[in-house]
Amino acid sequence: MTDAHSAGAAIACGHEVTADAARQMLEAGGNAFDAIVAAICAACVAEPVLCSLAGGGYLLARRLGGEPWIYDFFVDTPLERRASDEIELHPVHADFGGATQEFHVGLGAVAAPGVVAGLFAIHRDLCRLPLEQLAAPAIRAARQGVVLNDLQAYTFRVVAPICLATPGARAVYGIGNGRLPVEGDCLRQPDLANTLERLVQEGPRVMYRGEFAQQIVALCAGGGGQLTMADLERYTVQRRPALAVDYRNARVLTNPPPSRGGILIAFALKMLDGLAVEERESWLAALAQTMYLTNQARAECDGSLLDPTLLARYRAQLRLRPGCNRGTTHISVVDGAGNVAAASLSNGEGCGHVLPGTGLMLNNMLGEEDLNPGGFQKWPPGTRMASMMAPTLLEREGTVTVLGTGGSNRIRSAILQVLANLIDFHMTPEEAVVAPRIHVEGDLLSLEGGFDVPEQRALETSGLRIHRWQDRNLFFGGVHVVQRQDGFVTAAGDPRRGGVGVVVAQ
Repeated sequence: MTDAHSAGAAIACGHEVTADAARQMLEAGGNAFDAIVAAICAACVAEPVLCSLAGGGYLLARRLGGEPWIYDFFVDTPLERRASDEIELHPVHADFGGATQEFHVGLGAVAAPGVVAGLFAIHRDLCRLPLEQLAAPAIRAARQGVVLNDLQAYTFRVVAPICLATPGARAVYGIGNGRLPVEGDCLRQPDLANTLERLVQEGPRVMYRGEFAQQIVALCAGGGGQLTMADLERYTVQRRPALAVDYRNARVLTNPPPSRGGILIAFALKMLDGLAVEERESWLAALAQTMYLTNQARAECDGSLLDPTLLARYRAQLRLRPGCNRGTTHISVVDGAGNVAAASLSNGEGCGHVLPGTGLMLNNMLGEEDLNPGGFQKWPPGTRMASMMAPTLLEREGTVTVLGTGGSNRIRSAILQVLANLIDFHMTPEEAVVAPRIHVEGDLLSLEGGFDVPEQRALETSGLRIHRWQDRNLFFGGVHVVQRQDGFVTAAGDPRRGGVGVVVAQ
């Protein structure tokens, strides 16, 4: 869904309820940061499969005329690891229709959550409106209920084994006799509404030192989890400058390490920067090879991917063979004053356990294979975890574009392709978002439906195994984009993930 206007603010996100919460704040005189806080709260209600107040995320924030900063409120690993035979951790399989992906759930997968701390830090530093006002749309939606659209019902089907894993989860997400909700059902979450009200009234202490913290610790101690009160009490939001990389005539600012997504996007852009843009067919073949080589470089040297020597070696490989060879949501906002905010949020897929009486599905970040490349239970204790999430800002010739996506390890490839569509092929935000995508994992090239015959033939020359998808699918992410160009604002939500684009007069 796309919207455009000659002046004002713009919102792009994954659900109408999320967008409407942001819109209300902008119309009430709030700025982009008020809108993003309201939208985060609402997303945790309207997009519960993709995000939760018990998960983590990032905000890229830039005031007009200032530098972009990242608010890192992603999850922390516990201070101590329990023995593997003492924790609850087991595999489930998410069925995307065209592919399956294995995730690990249970209380042993729960990391220290950051979203609540992030909301309060953003509000303290950047917002104008009172938090009670910002949380009000989410509280109403949780209490009155959200009618599921087809996309939301599909996401429930994808992670059905998690949403039905425990009596507590079935009580929150089940309809009638405990079945999963389908399109047209109304999902009411009164416990979550009460939780939001308590957070507004009592502040983050209730989550990190008070009653909710005590419940989390008790649940983990008795059910095979690893979080202790010390893990929650020590949690802090981290703030760092955005990672900047120049690409052709543009400047890209994104999530720096310890995030993995931003550095991998920057590496791939630098690889492509050394190639001439010719016809799209040959460029797609080079893109597939770039993704393949980026995976190799990541395994070899994740910490210094922008080292010129490493870049030169992998660029050389790309030139030699130009024709060969996880649940998350995102919100983008630009306001009438030019402030920009981009928030990416994740609960993993959820661990299958809901904190009793709160409506909060706890995260399963310690069960995310892509976040644990050394193997489960080998993470360093007391450490901010890495993520593929990469809220991103693109600046070029008087145009500011804000974007990001969900999609597990497809985040980096989805953002990379939308950036290239905007910069190299001069597409509008809507065109850049709806264009078909590819993703390379190992030697497997996933090819989304929508490419024409010459493009498909070019990709077949990559030398990679090909898995063809018939249609567009949320497997390939959901890139939500807002853009301001000479006062003209555009919002493009990705239809793969129920995307909504809204423009607000300010």
